[in-house]
Amino acid sequence: MSGWLLSLEGTDQGRTLAMLLALSAAFLHAIFGALQKGRHDPWLSRGAIDFCYGIMAMPVALFLVPRPEPHMWPIFALCFAVHVVYKTLQGMAYVKGAYTVVYPVVRGTGPLFAMIGAVLIFGERFTWVQWAGLGVLLAGIYGLAAYNLAHVTVNRHTLVPALLFAVATGVMVAVYTTVDAYGIRATADPFTFLAWFFFLDGLVFPVVAAIRYRRMADPPAPGPLMLRGLIGGVIAYGSFGTVMLATRLDSVGEAAVLRETSTVFAALIGWVLLGESTGPRRVALMALIALGAVIVEAGG
Repeated sequence: MSGWLLSLEGTDQGRTLAMLLALSAAFLHAIFGALQKGRHDPWLSRGAIDFCYGIMAMPVALFLVPRPEPHMWPIFALCFAVHVVYKTLQGMAYVKGAYTVVYPVVRGTGPLFAMIGAVLIFGERFTWVQWAGLGVLLAGIYGLAAYNLAHVTVNRHTLVPALLFAVATGVMVAVYTTVDAYGIRATADPFTFLAWFFFLDGLVFPVVAAIRYRRMADPPAPGPLMLRGLIGGVIAYGSFGTVMLATRLDSVGEAAVLRETSTVFAALIGWVLLGESTGPRRVALMALIALGAVIVEAGG
């Protein structure tokens, strides 16, 4: 599998596969975000998800994939630290704000800084058409956030701090996208990076969730919570794992932009599953997001 994947690097087939991986990551990431924001406390949901994907990754990391090269351990440490900060900020944003307001701001901030990072760190170059496409995508995402901000009634008294946390989270999305892309390119076997990433990344938030759970006056039943964690853990492999593979096969910046079409899926999930309102203006803004992603991909 690794040999086949690596043979596609720098080819047209690899570019097509990277596009499909990034789009699938967008859909799955929207589901992942709804799972964390949904029925349970976001900190408990995150802890359950991390526990499940860490446990699933452990035997793969220890027994199935090649051992990481010595130079990979500082990279894993950096990835670990960046993701802890990202998840902490995201949890704060979800606690204070409605999902359809917070999520677009998080995902809209990420691609801009990710493309800048791709230019500065990986030497990638983007055409003026791609930058214009990014502008269209950002207009749609922030327009959607502004519309939601004007109409949402859930947690309205905490929307300002929620938006500040959302912007900070979006910056960390760009940071982890860049760091993860560097990491998966630095190892000979990309699946070694993925297995060890998920194993190590699952160590902290289960502890945070357990402490929070024990301090709750009326904690939720553990069964449904862990079921949510199991589903979220499986989805995390498809969401985070596929976009990391996409950055190995093709442009980091393009993968980051395509993944942010997750905002469209998130708005649909918020409407259908979480009961959050929608309308023709929001549909038009979602179409603008999708159009921006198409322009970025077509302009490359």
